Amino acid sequence: MNRRHVLGIGLGAAAALGFSPVRAEGETSAHGISAFGDLKYPVDFPNFDYVNVTAPKGGVFSTVPSSRSFNQSFQTFNSLNAYILKGDGAQGMGMTFAPLMVRAGDEPDAMYGLVAKSVQISGDGLTYRFTLRPEARFHDGSKLTARDAAFSLTALKTKGHPLITQQMRDMVKAEAAGDTTLVVTFAEKRGRDVPLFVAGMPIFSQAYYTARPFDESSQEPPLGSGPYKVGRFEVGRYIELDRVKDWWGADLPVSRGSNNFDAVRFDFYRDRDVAFEGFTGRNYLYREEFTSRIWNTRYDFPAIKDGRVKQEMLPDDTPSGAQGWFLNTRRDKFKDPRVREALGNAFDFEWTNKTIMYGAYVRTVSPFQNSDMMATGAPSPEELAYLEPFRGKVPAEVFGNPYVPPTSDGSGQDRTLLRKAVQLLNDAGCVMKDGKRMTAQGEPFKVEFLLDEPAFQAHHMPYIKNLGTLGIEAMLRLVDPVQFRARRDDFDFDFCIERFSFSTVPGDSLRSFFSVQSATTRGSNNLAGISDPVVDTLMNEVIAADTRPKLVFAARALDRVIRAGRYWVPQWYANSHRLAYWDVFGHPANLPKYVGVGAPDLWWASKPSTEQAK
Repeated sequence: MNRRHVLGIGLGAAAALGFSPVRAEGETSAHGISAFGDLKYPVDFPNFDYVNVTAPKGGVFSTVPSSRSFNQSFQTFNSLNAYILKGDGAQGMGMTFAPLMVRAGDEPDAMYGLVAKSVQISGDGLTYRFTLRPEARFHDGSKLTARDAAFSLTALKTKGHPLITQQMRDMVKAEAAGDTTLVVTFAEKRGRDVPLFVAGMPIFSQAYYTARPFDESSQEPPLGSGPYKVGRFEVGRYIELDRVKDWWGADLPVSRGSNNFDAVRFDFYRDRDVAFEGFTGRNYLYREEFTSRIWNTRYDFPAIKDGRVKQEMLPDDTPSGAQGWFLNTRRDKFKDPRVREALGNAFDFEWTNKTIMYGAYVRTVSPFQNSDMMATGAPSPEELAYLEPFRGKVPAEVFGNPYVPPTSDGSGQDRTLLRKAVQLLNDAGCVMKDGKRMTAQGEPFKVEFLLDEPAFQAHHMPYIKNLGTLGIEAMLRLVDPVQFRARRDDFDFDFCIERFSFSTVPGDSLRSFFSVQSATTRGSNNLAGISDPVVDTLMNEVIAADTRPKLVFAARALDRVIRAGRYWVPQWYANSHRLAYWDVFGHPANLPKYVGVGAPDLWWASKPSTEQAK
């Protein structure tokens, strides 16, 4: 998800923070809300502590995509509608829209009002009455009203990307009660984070979409209300976003010190090595390096040596999540967990990390990696309380130490692990016949790795070779980004690489990755096709948790069951951000923990545009 969410607060916490009950019994009014009631900033706070309120405005921030959401791609775009399934959405479109509330980067989940000045929450937590700022405007000068917000939330719930519609399923309705009052009603037993997700959604102009279909891809810049608007662009190559100089929200507490660049530009490359060459040639100015080979061997060009390009490593203490090859269990050959474990044993992480990645990474083992929600050791009594009802329905290992991929001898072809893989395959009925491994269905065992960028080819080759020693015919299929997105959305693959992570307070977003429903929802993040009622039940416990400790213990129980399923071949993660940028930028000395590197939002141009372009 993007960085904008909104979360619920209880009456007791609201009173403790100085919020006064209003109107209906049990109802509270607040300027900000969080999952478990804690807010750092008071009602009259001037700005977030971590921003530079004197940061100069101006300059250009240019980069290549480093994150994506919904229908976006790292390598290309062909649509300016980034909130539906169709097309490949352009980067940065979220900067052109203003949501009801935005996140504070130095709190795990707290949110404060942008379009919304305040919110009243009913005692049962099912009705949120947002009071909108009367000064909110679209870029054409027209007023942004509650009717626009109600239209937007309804359109996203009914016609948005499947990841959006799934997370908004517990929003019953959104209605305008005048120009500045938006009433959002939620279903009973809603997910804890559904209101947050809703309030983080973009607000569109109802008038603009009266004459245009919302659920179609388009290259017409939409009418926005955010700090930036679409400028120049060339489909598949670059897009520029221009700062709105008279933006209505610029002096609000949540905005001061941010949105400093006059223009933000995203350049698109199909190949990481070509993208690196573009950076060395100053075709763009900022780069987060995700390829350890390049970081360790190619940052020795003249601009590095003479100080015109700076390198910086910033810690990443947020949950890193899961990255790996996801096995499509919708296909019969992958339905047996013994087969999936055997396929995982053929990947030698230790050799790959040492030989190809310069020892830069740590093995990923959990979807909650690098967080307190990751299970370790034997289950605690609190975890067992969640797991005991399923004894006999889940593998016995769930009640012991959680599954961790085996450590190889680093040779690239660990004979012990390969022999174990052979035994697992034989036990699953995948026997050798005429020198070839057969599936349990009696067909030759063939697998295809789906890939959309050449940089990962080297990581696949030794893995494919090891699968060959098991009698499995494996091949790599490199496709263009558009075809990759279509096949991914349709679950048309055997192995597919993906990385995902959750916030420190995961909630309804889990459904898109693990639920029975998402296994058959086109475009969902449930690449492995996990369809297990036990997983659904434990996931619902995480979503329903009303305290942080309950959430942590429920997540650890869920983690144990997912890892026991062997749904993916875990890859790796790094606990730091590797940055390189031309020496024309500044950023806060102490970047907040929960916003990554804060670029471009919190950075600024330290040199005039004329010097940036040199």
